[in-house]
Amino acid sequence: MEIGGSSESQNETKKGKSKTPRKPKESLLKQKSPAEFFAENKNIAGFDNPGKSLYTTVRELVENSLDSAEAISELPVVEITIEEIGKSKFNSMIGLVDRERVDAQLYDDYETAKAREKRLAKEARAQEAQSKNAALGKKVKDQSTMKGMKGRGEASFYRVTCKDNGKGMPHDDIPNMFGRVLSGTKYGLKQTRGKFGLGAKMALIWSKMSTGLPIEISSSMKAQSYISFCRLDIDIHRNIPHIHLHEKRNNDDWWHGAEIQVVIEGNWTTYRSKILHYMRQMAVITPYAQFLFRFISDAPDKNVTIKFARRTDVMPPVPLETKHHPSSVDLLLIKRLIAETSKQNLLQFLQHEFVNIGKSLAERLIGEMGPEFSPKMVVKSLTDQQIVRINQLFRQAKFDDPTGDCLSPAGEYNLRLGIIKELHPDMVATYSGSAQVFEGHPFIVEAGVSVGGKDVKQGLNIFRFANRIPLLFEQGADVVTRTALKRINWGSYKINQTQDKIGVFVSVVSTKIPFKGTGKEYIGDDINEIATAVKSAIQQCCIQLKSKIIKKMLAREQQERKRNLSRYIPDATNAVYDVLKHMSQSHASKKKRYSGEEAEILSNITANLITKETIKEKLAEHVEKVDHEMALEYATQSGVTEEPREDVFIQTLDPENKFIEFQSPIFVFRLVC
Repeated sequence: MEIGGSSESQNETKKGKSKTPRKPKESLLKQKSPAEFFAENKNIAGFDNPGKSLYTTVRELVENSLDSAEAISELPVVEITIEEIGKSKFNSMIGLVDRERVDAQLYDDYETAKAREKRLAKEARAQEAQSKNAALGKKVKDQSTMKGMKGRGEASFYRVTCKDNGKGMPHDDIPNMFGRVLSGTKYGLKQTRGKFGLGAKMALIWSKMSTGLPIEISSSMKAQSYISFCRLDIDIHRNIPHIHLHEKRNNDDWWHGAEIQVVIEGNWTTYRSKILHYMRQMAVITPYAQFLFRFISDAPDKNVTIKFARRTDVMPPVPLETKHHPSSVDLLLIKRLIAETSKQNLLQFLQHEFVNIGKSLAERLIGEMGPEFSPKMVVKSLTDQQIVRINQLFRQAKFDDPTGDCLSPAGEYNLRLGIIKELHPDMVATYSGSAQVFEGHPFIVEAGVSVGGKDVKQGLNIFRFANRIPLLFEQGADVVTRTALKRINWGSYKINQTQDKIGVFVSVVSTKIPFKGTGKEYIGDDINEIATAVKSAIQQCCIQLKSKIIKKMLAREQQERKRNLSRYIPDATNAVYDVLKHMSQSHASKKKRYSGEEAEILSNITANLITKETIKEKLAEHVEKVDHEMALEYATQSGVTEEPREDVFIQTLDPENKFIEFQSPIFVFRLVC
């Protein structure tokens, strides 16, 4: 009975518990800030690994500096320094005391006694083989006997500093410009160097993730008596700047520009060549800029200092912000334009918010939209259905193509000068195409093709630029690479694709570069308009080179023929002189009489007025006379290479001097007033 009673009471207890109300579940929805998103997907912005992160940081800082200087029409002067920071120095920077290992087996690079013995035996065998090869006179590769075993947790740190002479930044805007992702001054429809609008913000996020150290910014604007100094990092979860120090300092030198310093984890060893290639190609596409690159290490033999000198003071025009073309907009963009417009009615909205829509065309479009539309209707009163109707009409109607006036290509002059400055080719040709359109966005393709040069490999060497920045990754899938390799018949232009040193330079500028992939490192080959323009630009360069190459080949052949003829002059002289001598003897003995000019020549032979040297000189003069035209042309083309060459560049003019400038694709003429 007791047992039964206890079981009943237990059941009652269970039933009572089941009736207890449950707490409502918390919402599973979570939000991420833009900074948090890019921190978790840093590969999108080019921060795939420490080496790539170092390269991308340098690239972003350099491009920001160029934009800043060009915005005020100042010839850019950019100094970029990468300083290697050892483990002990880094620990002291963050206030961490070095600690010796206690449990060696805990570490990834721990080596057992057996593994160490095996490694030493292998190194001894390799050293013995090297000694034998050296004794036999064979080439020996330098191999370090002690290869460091780098653990996963061991990292390399670098301080990256970039200083420029640009326009600087307003004091109060600096924290948000660096500490708030997706905020900046470059948003809008215009040609820009940036790919995401992140700039140095992503470098700050990577610094926060890899070192925890803040970024330091010094900036001053023109005619500003103080320098703004700011030390900050970013609150990734809230996407706001965390300011450590923000103050104004004296600007006794009246300096203007910006200096940015950030400490990040990186890998100089693996990305050294990429960073140096980037700087060299940037010097090609911006010959009006001066770059000073330095790498500083504790080991002096690793230090690198390269100066890319300015070669011209002719700068491209500043890119202009433009309005949207009707064929390039979508529903969201139309709604945003309606919300932001200051125009009251639909007619004014169409006229002033889009390019290539005048008053008459706007009235025709409104008439085509239907009876519910009128020119005077309030634009902000449009319904969603009416906006869809506008979008449909924009897609179907025919509009004039936008002009390329808003674009700022490098220009043939700068492109040619950059190629000559960095590659020193034997010959170069450049071409700048007219503005074309892809999906409502104008674009211009410029190309240059060089033959020969310094530090240029045999075969095709392809240099790609988008909005005047070098593209170094994912080259194989790019439209320029595929066009140069598959669509150009180099042999028809007298160029040997495998033996000659060929440089192919293609620059595409547009208000919207159609990049492919998340990294935005190449332009796809599936865009017919761009592929056709790239092929045409390269072909135009090849046509120019073909005429030069043919002339050079003819001159070379003529010189070879002249050389061959000159080689036989001594033998021909002896033969002619012997014949004339025999004829003169016959003439003197009256065995055979000659008259007129022949008799005079024979008399001169007898009197030694005509000698072997005389005949030799006459034959040489004849060969020279026959080849005079081709020899002169050849001397014009290649004669300068026989003498020491001196580079001559345009010097910067005093700002007070007034001049009229005439530009052509290959030179700039200035008439000083």
